Amino acid sequence: MSGGRSLSSEEVVLGFLEEVEPWRLLAPQFPSKVGGRPAWLSRTGLPSLPGLQCEMCRLPMAFLLQVYGPISGQDRSFHRTLFLFCCKTHECYTHNDSRCFKVFRSQVSRRNEFYPYNPPPEDEPPSDPEPDPNVLSVSGVKLCWVCGCPGNKACSRCHSVTYCGKPHQTLHWKHTHKRECGSQEAPIVTTSTFLFPESELVTEPEEEEEEEDEDTKESKEEEEEEEKQDADSLADALAETDLEEMAMHETEDNKIVQRFKKRIAPEPHQVVRYCRGGSPLWVSSQHIPSDQDIPPCTCGAKRIFEFQVMPQLLNSLCVDSTGASIDWGTLAVYACSASCNNDDQYCPEFIWKQDFSSDRLTQTQPS
Repeated sequence: MSGGRSLSSEEVVLGFLEEVEPWRLLAPQFPSKVGGRPAWLSRTGLPSLPGLQCEMCRLPMAFLLQVYGPISGQDRSFHRTLFLFCCKTHECYTHNDSRCFKVFRSQVSRRNEFYPYNPPPEDEPPSDPEPDPNVLSVSGVKLCWVCGCPGNKACSRCHSVTYCGKPHQTLHWKHTHKRECGSQEAPIVTTSTFLFPESELVTEPEEEEEEEDEDTKESKEEEEEEEKQDADSLADALAETDLEEMAMHETEDNKIVQRFKKRIAPEPHQVVRYCRGGSPLWVSSQHIPSDQDIPPCTCGAKRIFEFQVMPQLLNSLCVDSTGASIDWGTLAVYACSASCNNDDQYCPEFIWKQDFSSDRLTQTQPS
C-alpha cells in the first residue's frame, strides 16, 4: 500500500499513521498518506470541479487520504493510487449516507511522461528543488491554494494565487491573504487550515489468528449454545410483538460488533484495512451492501472491494468530537476489477458509508 509495494489479493494489509519528513509525501515518492494536499499521480485528466463537490451541500470537498495500490503484472497499473475526499460540513453526515464522500482512481504505466522508469531511492531526498505546490509539473495544471485541487480562478488583485472557486478564495482572503496580497515578501502561512493533518500511511500485514486448542473451542461452543438458547427464549417471550424483530436485530448486531472488536484488538490503532478482492470488516449488521448496491465501473466491469477506512482515523483528524462532526463507522471503497484506463482520466469509483447502529462501539476507538 506504500513505497511501491505490490499487494497480494489474498492478504489483509493494515495501515497506520506515522509522521515523516514532508518530501516523503510528494508524488514522485508514490505515497500512501492521510491529510495535507493530494499528491496527484497522473498530472493530467484530474477530476472536474463539480466532481469534487459534495453532492449534498455542493461545497468543495477536502482531501482525506490516498492509497497506493499497484497491480502486479498489469503494466497500465504499474503506478496506481486511489484518492478519497470528504465534505467538511457536518450537516451532510446523515445516517448511512455516502453522498458526502468521493473516490477517484489514477494509474500510469511504468514508462510514462511524469516519473522516471526506475523508482526513486527510498531513503534519499530528491536532489531537485521542491516544485511549486500550486502548479503541477509537466501538465502545468494550476491548483487551489486552499485544497490542492484543480483551480484556475486567480486572485483579481495579485494574480499570484489560484482557487477552485469562490468559497476557497473567500476562506483564504479572511485567513491570511488579505494581509499578504500584493506583498513582495514570502507568505508566513504556507498551508491552509482547511486541510487535515498530514501523515504517512505505513503498512504491515495482518497477522493470522492462532489456532485455538480443543478446550477453548469446546468452551466457546458451549457459550454459543447458551447464547442461542437465550436468544430463542427471548424470541419466544417477544413472539407476535413488534419487539421480536428488534431483539433479533440486536442479537445479530452484537455478533458483528464482537467480531469487529476481536479482529482489531491486536492492532487497535489501524486506520485502513486493504484487501483487494476481499471483504470489508463491517461494524453493524444493518446497511451492508448487496452485489446489486455496488454499481459496475463505467467500462462495464464489476467493481470489487479494495480497502476500508476505520473509525479510529477520526481521532487523528482534529475534528470536533464533542459536538456535531464528520463521522462514520467504516468507509468501504470498491474499484474496477479490470482497473481500466478510463481514457487516461481520473476514474470515479464507489464508496459505501456504514455507521454504527448504536454508541456501544465508542470504546473501540483508542483515545
